[in-house]
Amino acid sequence: MDFVRFISRSLFIISLIVAIVAFLFSTPSIRNILPLFAWKSTSLFSVRHQSSSINSSLPSMATNKPPVYFFSHGGPTVQYDTKHPAYPVLQRIGKEITEKVKPKAVVVFSGHWEAKPNLIEVNSAEHTDLIYDFYGFPPEFYKAQYPNRGSPELATHILDLLTKAGIKATGVTRGLDHGVWSGFNVAFHPENNPLNVPLVQVSLYANQDVDMHYRLGQAVASLRDDNIVIIGAGMSVHNLRDMFVTQGDPRPLPYTVSFDEALKEAVEVPPSERQARMLEVSKRPDARQAHPRFDHLMPVYVAAGAAGDDAGKRTWTLHEGSMGWAQYTFGQVSAS
Repeated sequence: MDFVRFISRSLFIISLIVAIVAFLFSTPSIRNILPLFAWKSTSLFSVRHQSSSINSSLPSMATNKPPVYFFSHGGPTVQYDTKHPAYPVLQRIGKEITEKVKPKAVVVFSGHWEAKPNLIEVNSAEHTDLIYDFYGFPPEFYKAQYPNRGSPELATHILDLLTKAGIKATGVTRGLDHGVWSGFNVAFHPENNPLNVPLVQVSLYANQDVDMHYRLGQAVASLRDDNIVIIGAGMSVHNLRDMFVTQGDPRPLPYTVSFDEALKEAVEVPPSERQARMLEVSKRPDARQAHPRFDHLMPVYVAAGAAGDDAGKRTWTLHEGSMGWAQYTFGQVSAS
């Protein structure tokens, strides 16, 4: 009987202790008395759970991407003609890229490199010479230098992107043409504003299909996710034949103005409409006057394709004889 009483009292005491402990843990004031470690694991779980719930309820933030640029690069004289109105404009754009964008690398498409109608070539060499792809200029023009270095690794990555997009592409060893180094000597002067990052040039197609070039830009658009700047280098209007006929008269020809303005309107429409509108521009009657061949026009289509959903903006232009000097930026420089 004594044993039964002992068991009953023990159970009563244990029940009382459990009840007291349960009461204490349910009282907020006790949390200031008990050691913090008693609540640490529960609190951390609660915070993590709340954080996860908050994050899942918020829209995902878009990653900051560098802008895409189109340079109207001019001829071999541009780097020497410091009084030309385009000179300070290219300098300003170059400063924006080196000082604000601060890219990891630059990939450039020039109107002076067309591979084959259905093949894109990528310069995969780290060190290459310059190509002096022009004729009839003073001897010193053929001694110009532009220090640069390529990136075989980046070139391989570009080739992978093109292949995944169904674009036939191959790596080659090739120098930089003046469509790159003439304008870059102004925008990224080796002494005053050096680029100091790898520079990889990619060809155009050797065809007149603007949509193929737009899709070419789309294929490499993801390079921007790695803070790589994409630049198209050409001219918004480029008719060498008429330049020789007019003997360099700076007064703009009618098509120079009409086509340059039509191109602006097409580039600056909402991005969802841009590809179709830019295709329409290439079919205008004045398109073949402004560009007897589309080689210098194609880089702006590549740039527009690479821009994705980012809006395009003409930041400057000049109508000079049979030449248009429009400069375009797609997207904005990150404020951070």
